[in-house]
Amino acid sequence: MTEQPFFLRDGAAFLPQASGRGPWNPQSLHGRVVIGLMGHALESAFGSDDFIPARLTVDMYRLPNFDPIEVKTTLIREGGRIRMAEAELFSGGKSSAKASCQFLRRTENPPGKIWSPPGWNAPHPDSIPDPDPATAPMGRMWAVRPIKGGFGAEGERQIWMREVRELVGGVPLTPFQRVAVASDFVSPFAHASSDQGLGFINTDVTVYLHRLPVGEWVGFRSVNHQATDGVAVGECWLYDSEGSLGFASCAALAQKRAPR
Repeated sequence: MTEQPFFLRDGAAFLPQASGRGPWNPQSLHGRVVIGLMGHALESAFGSDDFIPARLTVDMYRLPNFDPIEVKTTLIREGGRIRMAEAELFSGGKSSAKASCQFLRRTENPPGKIWSPPGWNAPHPDSIPDPDPATAPMGRMWAVRPIKGGFGAEGERQIWMREVRELVGGVPLTPFQRVAVASDFVSPFAHASSDQGLGFINTDVTVYLHRLPVGEWVGFRSVNHQATDGVAVGECWLYDSEGSLGFASCAALAQKRAPR
């Protein structure tokens, strides 16, 4: 990847780069880079081939600025089938986010057939033209291939997303980190259902995975948005070119952008 990474490593610290700037305040980081960095730290510390990171939850309660970031990880439980770990992110010495990750051991499915929703019939991302960068969501923060609907459109929306830069400079994205850094997209994709644009900032993201993605593209299918009194919840189902991966959900608050 030739694009500027979101972070550079300096000893134990992660140095935020301008590429990670968020949409709400020009002096703060995008939530997706916070989630991605938490996933990176947890997988680096506790991941292994025989365990699947089946659930990642990140609570974001303070917008990090561009001060050096430290992520502290803790192993909560190491069992034969379940490994539980937590992480806390500090920006400029202040706690800004916490995460928990549940790793489940790979085994075999039980016998018998169990119902699950039918897969989507989306075209392969390579068959969809590259949209105009001037109109693509968040410009060059990611590559996208719109499938159905769009921001502000009514009904279900579908899109492919691919990362265009490394999360941490010099460290290739793993399949789990690719999903983690992309998962924050559940908020704008689920909540931008108004003709006035996105009016909600998410306070958390939870990703559930029954397998890791194959290839670079992650598909989002917006399936739910509900809001009352400025509090919203949203959900997207996740896919790759081979089928379903799981889903991502989030809570959000009504929010106005800071002037730039």
